[in-house]
Amino acid sequence: MKLTFTEENYLKAIYKLLEQSGKPASTNDIAGILQTSAASVTDMVKKLAEKGLVDYEKYKGTRLNEEGKNHATLLIRKHRLWEVFLMHSLKFRWDEVHDIAEQLEHVQSEKLIDELDRFLGFPKYDPHGDPIPDKNGRYTFRHQIPLSQLEKNKKGLVVGVKEHSRSFLNHLDNLNLKISSRIEILDINEYDDLIEIRIDDNQREKISRKVADNLFVQNT
Repeated sequence: MKLTFTEENYLKAIYKLLEQSGKPASTNDIAGILQTSAASVTDMVKKLAEKGLVDYEKYKGTRLNEEGKNHATLLIRKHRLWEVFLMHSLKFRWDEVHDIAEQLEHVQSEKLIDELDRFLGFPKYDPHGDPIPDKNGRYTFRHQIPLSQLEKNKKGLVVGVKEHSRSFLNHLDNLNLKISSRIEILDINEYDDLIEIRIDDNQREKISRKVADNLFVQNT
């Protein structure tokens, strides 16, 4: 089934909302992600329901059915593989790749995407630490926690970021914090929640609770 770019963007937005909450995506939440009106969302989800891609019930939200989920998963696969290619093969920064991958994810050739996957060595995660579905739609998940849940004197390895905004990623760059950085919690200030950390056994920094909430780590 051939879909328009707009229809694909709706499927991906609904998928991400379902992934975050596990509940049907509300019209207002979809509108917020896509920066459009609630009326436009209602019209589009009705159209997607007619195409057999979503289950929509007025006032109760929208879910992807199996067909819609397959389309959304393929979009996410293409998007994240293009991010890997842009960063590792073309040397784009991790704060640049998302917007470009948003354009490239609409390429229709599955053969191209499968060859891209092979060329990249079948990566499991994108530059932001998000899992990449394989050609069968399977993800490789790992145990990870927000840095804010790491206790004092504990160490962790940065494996992902929750927020992908350019301002947040630039902030991490300024702190020399990246995927694979090693972090040790030195102190947690009870008054203002500032967290003092050591990065890669060397650099000491203080970060906010907001930053710590948006960094995923594995215990080491």
